[in-house]
Amino acid sequence: MNAENISDTTMDVNQGAAAPAVKAEPKNGFYWGTGRRKTSIARVRIKTGSGKIMINDRQMDNFFHQDRDRSAIMSVITSSQYSGKIDVFAEVEGGGFTGQAGAVVLGLARALRKLDPNTYPALRDGSFLTRDPRMKERKKYGKRGARRSFQFSKR
Repeated sequence: MNAENISDTTMDVNQGAAAPAVKAEPKNGFYWGTGRRKTSIARVRIKTGSGKIMINDRQMDNFFHQDRDRSAIMSVITSSQYSGKIDVFAEVEGGGFTGQAGAVVLGLARALRKLDPNTYPALRDGSFLTRDPRMKERKKYGKRGARRSFQFSKR
């Protein structure tokens, strides 16, 4: 290989590190994203609109009662600078409210990346595109729980 071929190869590798600049085609006018957290699964659809957020056919404020869950979802939208510009429709099942909120956050971030690939750096910096792998640890035999032992009696 000569010097020109080597420089071309390194340039291709560096260009591949960036987010894809091709905009995905929407399905039925919606951009889809799937998110998971613990045992919760969320299917999130977004489209351009007025800023309405519906989760399981209910307003977000009526579904998530904790401020931290609502602010986690809103932080994805504000970091991508689409506040008040998109409508969000999410179907979420399984787990508890915190797990469901985390699943919606991941699904929403993935859908926003499909809507506008230029939001990728902001979503990555906020670590919204990272799937949280932590799951409940299984109960072991000879133990009361995953790690807690039965009460020990000396006599």
